[in-house]
Amino acid sequence: MANILIVDDAKFIRVTLSGILKNGGHTVVGEAENGEQAVELYKQLTPDLVTMDITMPGKNGMEAMQEIKEFNQTAKVIMCSAMGQQKLVVEAIELGAKDFIVKPFDENRVLEAVNRVLS
Repeated sequence: MANILIVDDAKFIRVTLSGILKNGGHTVVGEAENGEQAVELYKQLTPDLVTMDITMPGKNGMEAMQEIKEFNQTAKVIMCSAMGQQKLVVEAIELGAKDFIVKPFDENRVLEAVNRVLS
């Protein structure tokens, strides 16, 4: 099972994702509410996987992912997007995201994506 860092500016989303991941047998090693925190925590915790919200105040998910990738090229990041953000999702995949999950989260889809990226 994997150590996962959850990044989202909405506490409700972090709590929801945390519950899904824990149900799936994973460990949530940290939570960040913005891109700056995400990069700092990634460097401290070196998790196996990051779930990263695309749109956040300050440093957004794309910028944070790029910084994490500069720090560790093999970092595994799954982007979280709202419905209708397909263009951003495509851009995120091009920049190195391994997969994406859409809000509102479907528990099976989240765990499928996480397990596929980790395998």
